[in-house]
Amino acid sequence: MRKAALALPGSIDARTGGTIYDARVLDSLRVAGRDMALLELPGGFPFPDSAAMETALAQLAALPADRPVIVDGLAFGALDPAGIDRIAAPIVALVHHPLALETGMPPQQAAHLARTEAANLARAAHVLVPSPHTAAVLQRDYGVAADRLTVARPGIDRSGTTPRPVSPPLILSVGLLAPRKGHDVLLRALAAIADRDWQAVIVGRDHDGRTAGELAGLARDLGLADRVRFAGELSQGALDALYAAASVFALATRYEGYGMVFAEALVRGLPVVSCRTGAVPDTVPKGAGVLVAVDDVPAFAAALARLLDDPAHRAALADAAARYGVTLPDWADTAARFGAVLDKV
Repeated sequence: MRKAALALPGSIDARTGGTIYDARVLDSLRVAGRDMALLELPGGFPFPDSAAMETALAQLAALPADRPVIVDGLAFGALDPAGIDRIAAPIVALVHHPLALETGMPPQQAAHLARTEAANLARAAHVLVPSPHTAAVLQRDYGVAADRLTVARPGIDRSGTTPRPVSPPLILSVGLLAPRKGHDVLLRALAAIADRDWQAVIVGRDHDGRTAGELAGLARDLGLADRVRFAGELSQGALDALYAAASVFALATRYEGYGMVFAEALVRGLPVVSCRTGAVPDTVPKGAGVLVAVDDVPAFAAALARLLDDPAHRAALADAAARYGVTLPDWADTAARFGAVLDKV
């Protein structure tokens, strides 16, 4: 049986987009007959303390040379390059998006991560990314040659849930409570259309122990506390129920390397309101959503207002989303891309 490993920081059961991607690839590779070991590295990445760094490097160095390892980019981009040189196993870097592109990071911190990630990518046997956009960024800004890159778009599950839109219309947003996700922009846009009939749910765990409180305070200040619910991290079943109840998916993100939640919304036939940034224009096709400039609250509010005010417009976007959704790959397709890379290295 062909052997490999997957390493990621923290628990494989975390409900973030990147970890869900990792977990589904791991499961699909096992189903395909591959002997996959799992290494749960210490948490704290991309800013580990010295003990976490040494533990992670020791875990990776303990792998034999005949077991290639896929290392999630949240850890890989932050590892000590000298420590990577001690790892005998061929490394496949999985870069969801470059670490330095996280919103709100001090410039010197971002510069350090950019240098470290570039040095580590030069040491990888191959690099996997979820989108053509991320591949282009790594070629342009990180010096990764095209022949060392493979795009493996996230798979999608075909939900069997029947849409049951609720009234007033539910605007659903799914994403970590982190500055990059732009939930503050969404809240300000919702305040601008408070004269319409709607309700909203924001799903996602607090990323940094600070943003959740700031967003809750902003919602109160904007008079939205009774209309916007912060649902936290949900099980897949609970999230499926919200997708079925929703009429619009909205995420005012400031950057995405792919954005799995967009695919989840599209496959359920939800029209999308988001921003022209990162991989979003490649992920949300024209006709299935409305994309505006990053941080443009009036434009985001106008897009939401039109979807609420014009049911025919909303239905046209929903139909286009559903048609595109059936073309998206499944997880077996994604895992096959990983398997080909593992065999190559």
